[in-house]
Amino acid sequence: MTTGTIARDWLARFADRLERQADLDDLFAAERYWRDVVAFTGDLRTFSSADVTAELAARQPRTKATGFRLATGRTAPRRVDRNGVACVEAIFEFDLALGRGLGVVRLVPGPDGGYRARNLFTALDELTGYPERVGANRPVGQADSSKFGGPNWLDRRRASVAYEDRDPEVLIVGAGQSGLALAARLGQLDVDTLVIDTHERPGDNWRKRYHALTLHNAVWLNDLPYMPFPQTWPVFVPKDKLAGWFEAYVEAMEINFWGSSTFEHGAFDDRTGTWQARIRRGDGGHRVLRPRHIVLATGVSGIPFRPDLPGLGDFGGQVVHSAEYTDGADHAGKRVVIVGTGNSGHDIAQDLHANGARVTMVQHTPTTVISIDPSAATADAAYLTAPTLEDCDLIGLSVPYPDLVEGSKALTARMKELDKDLVAGLERAGFRTDYGEDDTGQQMKYMRQGGGYYLDVGCADLIISGEVGVVQYADVDRFVAEGLRMADGSVLDADLVVLATGYQSQQENVRRLMGDAVADAVGPIWGYDDEGEVRNMWRPTAQRGLWFSAGNFQMCRTYSKVLALQLRLALDRRS
Repeated sequence: MTTGTIARDWLARFADRLERQADLDDLFAAERYWRDVVAFTGDLRTFSSADVTAELAARQPRTKATGFRLATGRTAPRRVDRNGVACVEAIFEFDLALGRGLGVVRLVPGPDGGYRARNLFTALDELTGYPERVGANRPVGQADSSKFGGPNWLDRRRASVAYEDRDPEVLIVGAGQSGLALAARLGQLDVDTLVIDTHERPGDNWRKRYHALTLHNAVWLNDLPYMPFPQTWPVFVPKDKLAGWFEAYVEAMEINFWGSSTFEHGAFDDRTGTWQARIRRGDGGHRVLRPRHIVLATGVSGIPFRPDLPGLGDFGGQVVHSAEYTDGADHAGKRVVIVGTGNSGHDIAQDLHANGARVTMVQHTPTTVISIDPSAATADAAYLTAPTLEDCDLIGLSVPYPDLVEGSKALTARMKELDKDLVAGLERAGFRTDYGEDDTGQQMKYMRQGGGYYLDVGCADLIISGEVGVVQYADVDRFVAEGLRMADGSVLDADLVVLATGYQSQQENVRRLMGDAVADAVGPIWGYDDEGEVRNMWRPTAQRGLWFSAGNFQMCRTYSKVLALQLRLALDRRS
């Protein structure tokens, strides 16, 4: 049988039994996983073993999923090896009470020779009444082309941004890739949305970072919704180029943006179902908004973490956190100690060295080091599993946690081989490396703990050659006025200490902005839960009306739609 016939046959049998509430068990392999994104569960959930068929049967009466069929215009069914499993992979679509769903199924041969599902993925893709206004559904613009007198497009945009006579339905705190991608998606769903940021201009979160910064992964993975980067752009995008694109994106996508605006406090009113959000504007004045939903889109982590290092208060030089560092030219010729060996620590060390500073890095725990080329390029290529980025995103969403772990192990094993000489050189220089707690590499480190890795753009060679020094924190005694005193009594003289020590958790940011009760109720944010879903991210939280969005560009592009659909649903249910 052809792959199309295999997939159509399974979908027909699955649809028939699901609609009749008949037994589904023999349609699935013994090892089975079902990941659902909003369609059946209203949440992000992953089930395995017998729970798969039990949960499908229990949720079908309310979901009313019908019409399972191969998706038109998507990658055709094909034979693939996905995370070490040979299978027939098919993209399908279906109808449900709320609108339209999209999914992926991976079929493996059963003991009787028939095909059974090892992996099933279902997701809400479109809400009835809210088709994305793209392509044939794009706005006509007739109000602006045939109306003379009265407000024009620019007048309406200015009024929309001002919020003089209304409150936004959704307030997004943070204008990075996460906040802007979500705002663009919400605009397509007719959700009145305001994005605020402490920075003055869109893109300042990149524009004001250290001088030498570029993105460390390939440009073709980083497109924002509706506006892919130009094909002429470099593989690794400079931060100022990206910042300008963010500013253009806000204008092109008609995103309501308030710069120089700080979210100071939020309190939820259960009676009205709205927040009281106090915002300090750039002119020193305050504005209280009453949105129904607040999305904190300020990143995986929030407040800079400044560890209480012994003697740091006695140090006679300058101390800055990596979040405050801007340009190595400001420190030419200085002696610098950098505490921390993640991406920021390495990039700052390389920038300082290029400007003539003498740099020593202090390493506390082993760091996963990956070469940009070939290893990171290999990881980027591994994501491109289909002819279009849209289908690559869908396939990426469809992978359950156990398969993600196995796939990460296999990819990391390839990286180990590619980078063995680089890592050996670092180890000889006294720099400790690892590949994560279970050899799953830098991406799983990011997902589990938000850091602990470096994508090498040249600093590793400086460490290997001795041009950038490394000491272990275990060999440190304390800071003194002159610099860093080691356990053997020697002193590393320093003029500047850079704390590349990361950030406090988002939960602590919630505590600061909304109080202990909300922070404790919500719990940890980021990292995986028992099902392998990311905790409190892009999904309902214990605090009504509070949501979180973060991650790299690829995550923000894919999960912005997931979260936008949930917010539209929540608003409709309250209206």
